[in-house]
Amino acid sequence: MANIKSAIKRIRQDQKRRLHNRYYARTTRNAIKALRNTTDKAAAVALLPKVSSMLDRLAKINVLHKNKAGNLKSALALHVNKLSQASEEAQAVK
Repeated sequence: MANIKSAIKRIRQDQKRRLHNRYYARTTRNAIKALRNTTDKAAAVALLPKVSSMLDRLAKINVLHKNKAGNLKSALALHVNKLSQASEEAQAVK
């Protein structure tokens, strides 16, 4: 256990920030999973801006690296675009 007052405070701050970051990171990961598991184009298009915004906020407060956030956003956008092609092809077959 730390004896110095500032070290004790730093431990308290770190614990508080860790819990805060874990909550927002977990919430964002759940939103990403929901978007990736979506097969409906309309739902995916509605969900994409919300997830992108969450990733940008996490990058802004240094929970995620900005490049990782950009890579995730890019991959999700590709996923949503593929959904549109798949749904158009499915309707064309019908």
